[in-house]
Amino acid sequence: MPTIALYNIPHDAMITPYRIATSLASGGITMRRTAIEHLVQWKDSPGRKPLVIRGARQVGKTYLVLEFGREHFANLVHINFERQSDLAALFSSKDPRKIIQFLELQLNVPIQPGRTLLFLDEIQAAGEVLGTLRYFYEEMPELHVIAAGSLLEFVLADHTFSMPVGRIEYLHLGPMTFEEYLAATGQERAVKYLASFSLGDTIPDPLHRSLIEQVRVFCAVGGMPAVVGAWLRDRAFGDSDAAKQSLLSTLEDDFGKYSKRVPRDRLVTVFRKIPLLVGQRFKYVNVSRDERAGSIRAALNLLCAARVGYPVCHTSCNGVPLRAEIREDVFKVLFLDVGLMTAACGLSLLDFENVEELVLVNQGAVCEQFVGQHLLHALPFYQPPELHYWVREKPTAAAEVDYVVAAGPDIVPIEVKAGKTGRLRSVQVFMDQKSSRLAVRFNSDLPSVVEAPIVDPAARRRSYRLVSLPLYLVGQFSRLVREALAAH
Repeated sequence: MPTIALYNIPHDAMITPYRIATSLASGGITMRRTAIEHLVQWKDSPGRKPLVIRGARQVGKTYLVLEFGREHFANLVHINFERQSDLAALFSSKDPRKIIQFLELQLNVPIQPGRTLLFLDEIQAAGEVLGTLRYFYEEMPELHVIAAGSLLEFVLADHTFSMPVGRIEYLHLGPMTFEEYLAATGQERAVKYLASFSLGDTIPDPLHRSLIEQVRVFCAVGGMPAVVGAWLRDRAFGDSDAAKQSLLSTLEDDFGKYSKRVPRDRLVTVFRKIPLLVGQRFKYVNVSRDERAGSIRAALNLLCAARVGYPVCHTSCNGVPLRAEIREDVFKVLFLDVGLMTAACGLSLLDFENVEELVLVNQGAVCEQFVGQHLLHALPFYQPPELHYWVREKPTAAAEVDYVVAAGPDIVPIEVKAGKTGRLRSVQVFMDQKSSRLAVRFNSDLPSVVEAPIVDPAARRRSYRLVSLPLYLVGQFSRLVREALAAH
């Protein structure tokens, strides 16, 4: 593929070089990302700043921008610094108009503010270009500029240039969501139905079973666009499994880029352990008994900076913001994607006859990963992914709630159960100790809202409001919680 791409986009054309390129990016499968709506708002914002898209490798950053450019600009200039880093020299000037003049001469194309989208891809390979974005904001704000990179944290940690603080904005992108996956499979009606569902509505049992079956498939396939594309082309389990293994190997190959700071073998060891430890308190000794805790911690921090892992820290939950009371030494870790997690655990779609059987995998860790990765990215796109959990550590009465999130001033505990049943003892302890108004349970049963009793006779509260949601409504969590709180 060329290292520099320019696409003139006639909006009335049925097939253009631009459309071919975006089709190839996903193997001929159209994958609509909801982040495009955020990009549209950014495009039309009068206070727009150059936008930097951050996320792990292969989550679809390039495809997202190319699709956005196709729909909303007359032409797009796409520069990939990883493939031709010498073009960074064109950005050495502090005058953005001179930079644009150099680009027009080098590429022999017009770059017109308001009509052209300038896309600086793999910008981590030319970190100094990141510093020049401030000049586009200050002196040429009428030009739409988007940068994207997958290892920006390393550039930011080691940079010698002046960062454009306050002069750029971010979009944080994760894997495809369950609803984006449904849309890619042609089930747009199901997506609209989920978006219109209200607490108290009745879901017919056949539809419920069908959606739960789709959750089972998604947990095996996951939300990495290349894997989803492999699955959708032939609906063959082997193709998607091969794509996942290839992607896991590619991520490991990237570790060579970090080896100056942490030995590659140590990074590989931690990387391969994370999927096996999802849902558990992370203890360094469970990774390796031969390495010091500080060495493992350094490797884990790098992997989380690369966004292949996400720490979920304990918080005391006495108020918002939740991060104000976190304990960084008490945490769990989520993996990049549930499909990659199942592959790393040696599982295939054939291993799951029904969604209830997921409870057998690391005590329900697959479902905890599924819900967790959606909650991580449920925040607005401009906010960094963040998630917490709660644990009470007593020798004779330990309690742990899978996740806690803030809904305005309210703190909502969340429990994940793979099957239809399961005790909620830890949620009861939490609800008795905290002033939360409601709790949420994700499982494979039909939705419900009930007053749930607290069975401990010594409890200060007798009951609490429990919202039970089927796993397929995880994308509607924030909206439904607001609805439940407004009705409470």
